Amino acid sequence: MTPASPSNPPPAFHPPAFHPPRQYGVVNWLGLWTLYMKEVRRFLAVATQAVVAPVITTLLFFAVFALALGGAVRMVGDLHFVDFLAPGLIMMATTQNAFANTSSSILISKVQGNIVDMLMPPITPGEFLVAYAMAGVTRGVMVAVAVGLAMGPFISTGIQHWWAALYFVLMGSLVLSLLGILAGLWSQKFDHLAAVTNFVITPLAFLSGTFYSVQQLPPVWLAVAHANPFFFMIDGFRYGMTGHADGDILLGAIALGIAGLALWIFCLILLRRGWRLQS
Repeated sequence: MTPASPSNPPPAFHPPAFHPPRQYGVVNWLGLWTLYMKEVRRFLAVATQAVVAPVITTLLFFAVFALALGGAVRMVGDLHFVDFLAPGLIMMATTQNAFANTSSSILISKVQGNIVDMLMPPITPGEFLVAYAMAGVTRGVMVAVAVGLAMGPFISTGIQHWWAALYFVLMGSLVLSLLGILAGLWSQKFDHLAAVTNFVITPLAFLSGTFYSVQQLPPVWLAVAHANPFFFMIDGFRYGMTGHADGDILLGAIALGIAGLALWIFCLILLRRGWRLQS
């Protein structure tokens, strides 16, 4: 080592620069985007289960019901039965997968004990809600597109009203994503989540006019069907694809909007309280 001299002074000492605390502003966009992408990559890592499996299952439903109930021979109003059936099946698969994405993610994090990784970063409850809900919507839309492409060769109608198709698939996915967040928060074990799926989500989906026109029901059951939020999702999406509707499309759009807003506020209140997350 060369000794210091007037012609060879020692290197100057520079203290480490001081970095002030980062200011995120009103919204922590980086944290929100990171959490959203984490959720999207989580289900894409098992895309065979999350996207491909719903396509196969829905195609099996389509084949069985089309063959058993007459296929192109039977008519529902002015539609062939397969054209009537396809939008309902697409929407049913969409909503079920949007629900499964958020509910399973939150419950798994709670069971494994890594939910703390979601609570400790500088993420507000609102940002948490946006990231999880939008990831559920993303999966729902991906399933809708995949199932729609798979069914395309077997149906004769295209998309008749783009605004209705987009609105109802997005709002349906959002409402079920928010319901999935509620179910994930409430559930303490997988039996709880299975109970919600088997006794609430699946019956509402099957009794929503997916496989039949509710106009064929007696007046009492017709009123019950109109109280089912899944009916508005499926009927609105069917209108978007075929132009056929069993109910009031405007009423359905407003009802879904109100349901989505109410669920959003309710989820946000529970997340701010840390309900069943911090115990």
